[in-house]
Amino acid sequence: MAKIKPFKGLRPPKDLVTEVASRPYDVLDSEEARAEAGDNLKSLYHIIKPEIDFEPGKDEHAPEVYDKAVENFKAFQENGWLVQDDKERYYIYAQTMDGRTQYGFVIAANVADYMEGRIKKHELTRRDKEEDRMKHVRINNANIEPVFFAFPDNDELEKIIKDVTSGTPEYDFVSADGFGHHFWVIDDNATIARITELFDAIPSLYIADGHHRTAAAALVGNEKAQNNPNHAGDEEYNYFLAVAFPASHLKIIDYNRVVKDLNGLSPEEFLAALEKDFIVELKGEEEYRPAGLHNFSLYLDGKWYSLTAREGRYDDNDPIGKLDVTVSSDLILRDILGIHDLRSDKRIDFVGGIRGLGELKRRVDSGEMKVALALYPVTMDQLMDIADTGNIMPPKTTWFEPKLRSGLIIHKLED
Repeated sequence: MAKIKPFKGLRPPKDLVTEVASRPYDVLDSEEARAEAGDNLKSLYHIIKPEIDFEPGKDEHAPEVYDKAVENFKAFQENGWLVQDDKERYYIYAQTMDGRTQYGFVIAANVADYMEGRIKKHELTRRDKEEDRMKHVRINNANIEPVFFAFPDNDELEKIIKDVTSGTPEYDFVSADGFGHHFWVIDDNATIARITELFDAIPSLYIADGHHRTAAAALVGNEKAQNNPNHAGDEEYNYFLAVAFPASHLKIIDYNRVVKDLNGLSPEEFLAALEKDFIVELKGEEEYRPAGLHNFSLYLDGKWYSLTAREGRYDDNDPIGKLDVTVSSDLILRDILGIHDLRSDKRIDFVGGIRGLGELKRRVDSGEMKVALALYPVTMDQLMDIADTGNIMPPKTTWFEPKLRSGLIIHKLED
């Protein structure tokens, strides 16, 4: 069962939230963070991307950079830019994109739930990325940024969301990327207790986005438990910061592919090779978006094509085999284009669907790439099915938008 708890959030005062809040550390590089922070000393980038306080080109993994994060985190609290709540609470964080709003509970998730598999993953993690975030959590003794979870829909939790969000939000603003951010504080003790009870009856939580951050947060908590001879199990380090959304609130965006060459084939030969496993239809110069599962969009030589996988080319009884990312990786990228390792092959690149089909067209028309392939998005049901069966999705399968805004709330590992 999903063991969660309320916590004393460390948050910016209402009038400073837009100055403090930032994009997550892993969606921009050091120079982009430097430019976004500008002369704003209150920007969270000074804590999550502290290399911006050094000369350009500074190694972001240098010991003095991690030390700078600690120095800045302490200064934010001393200056009153981050203030800790006086009691343990839950919170609701909502995001609006393209007229659609998703509502999540801000919780302290349990380290043991991750270590024992009740918080389920669907992607592999890399140890070097885990270690970087572990250092950041360890040295600050806090989860500065939340991780992004999903849970199966629950009617009573949905009602709590509606009741709480009928009130005035603590924070309510639109970030520079056009996404709306809304944040409510849950102060009623009975509601707080009931949220804990309801989550305790949910068998599993699912990592939607942020596998490396989740692993890092849980591993540091586990490390602290092992190093504490008086460990009791109720210490704050046994929990880490997460925002958990009902699965039906979330929308996975397509994650598309562009390839530099046709593996020695002419365009005509490539299209002919596709006919073996797909029904190929010329759609013309207007953008064509995949219409459903097992339908793909191809852009080549200024024209769009529909590719529909033929019967028998996928296994709907196999949670991995029926994914369109598997179908396209096996039948197109591997069998025709000779791309066997999506993680390391330099001939392929990946484009998040948030950038639109126009970005695929642009990269092919520029001559940088030869062909583009757009996929129908994975569903939340597919994601949870794969996690439940202990499977791992192929690389570059899911893309979630909007990303969680960092700096709205922080979880300290000691009261």
